[in-house]
Amino acid sequence: MNPIPMKLSLGPVLFFWSRDDILRFYAEAAEWPLDTLYLGEVVCGRRQQLRSQDWISLAADLASTGREVVLSCQALIESESDLKRLRKMVDNGQLAIEANDLGAVRLANEKKLPFVAGTHLNIYNADTLALMSRLGAYRWLPPLEMGRDTLAALLEAARGQQLEIDTEVFAWGRLPLALSSRCFTARHYNLNKDDCQFRCLEHPDGLRLDTREGQPFLAINGIQTMSDGCHALLPRLEELHAAGAGRARISPQAQGTEAVVQAFRQRLDGQDGSGSLLDGLRAQAPGELVDGYWRGQAGIQALEETH
Repeated sequence: MNPIPMKLSLGPVLFFWSRDDILRFYAEAAEWPLDTLYLGEVVCGRRQQLRSQDWISLAADLASTGREVVLSCQALIESESDLKRLRKMVDNGQLAIEANDLGAVRLANEKKLPFVAGTHLNIYNADTLALMSRLGAYRWLPPLEMGRDTLAALLEAARGQQLEIDTEVFAWGRLPLALSSRCFTARHYNLNKDDCQFRCLEHPDGLRLDTREGQPFLAINGIQTMSDGCHALLPRLEELHAAGAGRARISPQAQGTEAVVQAFRQRLDGQDGSGSLLDGLRAQAPGELVDGYWRGQAGIQALEETH
């Protein structure tokens, strides 16, 4: 197998883990073969096992290992306290941010701080991508439902505008589909959002939601709705590169993240075929492997393996 000239990123932890688990996870991740690490609270402002300064200090420590480190910002700003945390992240004075909200884009632009345009910004065309680039974005993530052909056409149009920006594709993990002002986990336990008792801590990979027929469908993660299936583009890395992506993102999971990272790194380095690597990861995945969105189909469709 030939090497694939792409870089490998570890996205922010989207679930609510304890402080000790977070610190342990990133201590281990510092030794993994990654090019970029993202960290910060993206989902819920009530998750404060680590506060903004804790994230900034942890990010600075990880940056000393020589890898690129980016501070990911909250995607749904609901209160003045959320905005205060966002401002603190933007004012970190050292590291780029991942902007998941237009308010973060504005603050980063005002501070002349380079940023990654996160998938929650919903960039669907080259003109919007060019606008983000002018505002300071040096990298972007396409919307999760954007398939291979649409992405390739968008990037071709961007090249026609002489736009140079790095493209990172969400390549492994439960898909973060939507955010709501309501907390689904609290509702599941018949609790008010403001008195949720931090029940998300009991579900380190989200809480599975089945259909009435008993089919696994979604996962709920506080105010976030996710896919139950695990989006798996390991067999599609050549296609990602051909479409114009320069980076693949792995989303952290409670168990087995290192095995996922190692498998992706081996495939990018051309050390092994994706089929045997994928077989070793099926047991590590939090749900059935899917890739429908990448193929322009329903996202819930099971992984269609290449041969």
